[in-house]
Amino acid sequence: MTENETSALRHVADGAVLCHSGWWGVPTGYLWAGADGAPAGRVPQWAADALAVLERRGLVAVRVAVGARESAVRVTDAGLRVLRRGRVGVH
Repeated sequence: MTENETSALRHVADGAVLCHSGWWGVPTGYLWAGADGAPAGRVPQWAADALAVLERRGLVAVRVAVGARESAVRVTDAGLRVLRRGRVGVH
């Protein structure tokens, strides 16, 4: 796993990433989550690319909430195993 992918996986584990559904005129994509869980800006391209790879590998998943514009991105069980194996901070 690349450094960018590891960093993105940590951000997801920390609850810092949302996925925008594409509704309400904003393109589909990943957003930072603020301390209150609300969107706090778009993630940089390197992080979006890494998150797309992690999602394809089944290490993260978007938990779609019906009617929500933004949904939480969560680490899967496989992602947690990767984090633990690498001794990366897991809560």
